[in-house]
Amino acid sequence: MTNLRIGVMYDRDWAPEGLPGFARQVEALGVDDLWVVEDLGWNGGVSAAAVALGATERLRVGIGIAPAPLRSPALLAMELATLARVFPGRLVAGIGHGVREWMVSVGVAPRSPLALLEETITSVRALLRGERVEVDGREVRLDGVKLVHPPVEVPPVVAGVVRPRSLELSGRVADGTLIAEGHGPGDLENTRALTAKGGAGPDHTLTVFSFACVGDDPDEVARTLHPHTEGHGAWLGRPQKEVFTVSGTPAEAAGDIHALAASGADTVVLRVVGTEPLRQLEAVLGALRGGLSAG
Repeated sequence: MTNLRIGVMYDRDWAPEGLPGFARQVEALGVDDLWVVEDLGWNGGVSAAAVALGATERLRVGIGIAPAPLRSPALLAMELATLARVFPGRLVAGIGHGVREWMVSVGVAPRSPLALLEETITSVRALLRGERVEVDGREVRLDGVKLVHPPVEVPPVVAGVVRPRSLELSGRVADGTLIAEGHGPGDLENTRALTAKGGAGPDHTLTVFSFACVGDDPDEVARTLHPHTEGHGAWLGRPQKEVFTVSGTPAEAAGDIHALAASGADTVVLRVVGTEPLRQLEAVLGALRGGLSAG
């Protein structure tokens, strides 16, 4: 548990102008990570990461996630390299398939999502390492592209994926896997097995997003979580009651985080719902620190 990183998401529904102040506040609370979102029609992930990095001194910032169909691998590598040069050691780049319907709506849906994601992640990682990249793949073509200013400290590239074949792919080509909200300890054990099947070694990280709601009134917590777990359950294809959350009293929420860590999570990122997200976050952090002190 001592090596577990605790992060918080800047929710896509929160206005972008609030990001700098929020980033400074969560850094002051002592969280390790702030994750920003790139969903079609909301905010740009790279620009949001730049805002958060520029507003803070220590915080690691994750992009969760850049949809591969929307992003040229060359341009994405250029953007990531710029951030990594200016803010070394403080960036994590998440790349995923993107929501199929959204990709169709803007005319970029690939013929082979798996091939596109593999070729994108492989190309981006190679470019960030300063290599000259030649790719003639099913979806990606690069003819001798090389970054002039590659990062001195190469940021990790993680795959934000859900399904078994994609999890195997992540284990094969990415530095880590980013797990969407709703997945609990049992899911993480399966994820570890699938990424290992793909070839993931012991350094392959697991970052877990989780809906979080903290309060002393269980009925109010349940009401607040309901629309989120209902929608996510439908997306995941599982009953609402099986959508995992970090929730309840601060001690109960801390217990949920401990359970994720025990099942292999390296980073737990809280997507706090309900009122006063900073107060909720502070309560969870206090319970975690109290438990560590007691231990």
